[in-house]
Amino acid sequence: MSDENRCTSCGITLIGLRNTVFPCPECGVTTINRCKRCRDQGEAYECSECGFRGP
Repeated sequence: MSDENRCTSCGITLIGLRNTVFPCPECGVTTINRCKRCRDQGEAYECSECGFRGP
């Protein structure tokens, strides 16, 4: 399974509703994937391209 189908924070496969996908707010190069649980709990993520960290 490719990383583009996994949550950037916890690594679970993104299946179902309430997931989100967006470009890194800092560099715009990497796609950030977030599952519902990590979004709701404000889990940290890190951009693999520029190192930007966000909740």
